[in-house]
Amino acid sequence: MQELALEQGFASESDLRAAFERLVASPLRGVAEHGTVSLAWLESPIGPLVAASTSDAVCLLEFAERDALESQIAAVRSCFRCALTVGRTPVIERLERELEEYFAGKRRRFEVPLAYPGTPFQERVWSALLEIPYGETWSYRELARRIGDERAIRAVGRANGQNRIAIVIPCHRVVNADGGLGGYGGGLWRKRFLLDLERGDALPLAH
Repeated sequence: MQELALEQGFASESDLRAAFERLVASPLRGVAEHGTVSLAWLESPIGPLVAASTSDAVCLLEFAERDALESQIAAVRSCFRCALTVGRTPVIERLERELEEYFAGKRRRFEVPLAYPGTPFQERVWSALLEIPYGETWSYRELARRIGDERAIRAVGRANGQNRIAIVIPCHRVVNADGGLGGYGGGLWRKRFLLDLERGDALPLAH
């Protein structure tokens, strides 16, 4: 975390965390009507993650240094029409435990509740991603076929890239038809790490 802070131009880890809290700070008006979404930092073998949850479901899991983080947080704020706060919830703590088991090779399926509102098309794609078996991959064409529109490969690719719950909704399991990795918002080295983990291959130590 300290290394990430220095790379991003902050003097210390505490400065990075303070900037994060300023980013997600929300006025408290409207909380009684719409509730809150809580955000927290989580550590992982592939770098820090930002997790968010409502009172009963995970609604965001994103790599902390990803450029799209701010827009993903804005999408959560818009979708749930709520104030954002910094803090841990029982749902986030459950997510953290399941992630630890996953990275230790002891969990193949996440059971923490998820909330991922989007357009009807996005929701179809994200739900289909949850059907890709652990240790396997689908092509973008196969994913399009699974949602009933084999011609929608590009639209499927966009929706895949807009997934707000990384790892748990396994967009990393979608690859090119020729077996190439394709794209990944968290970086191809992370995609390779996750696929190697699920296949039981030796894990890379660095990107």
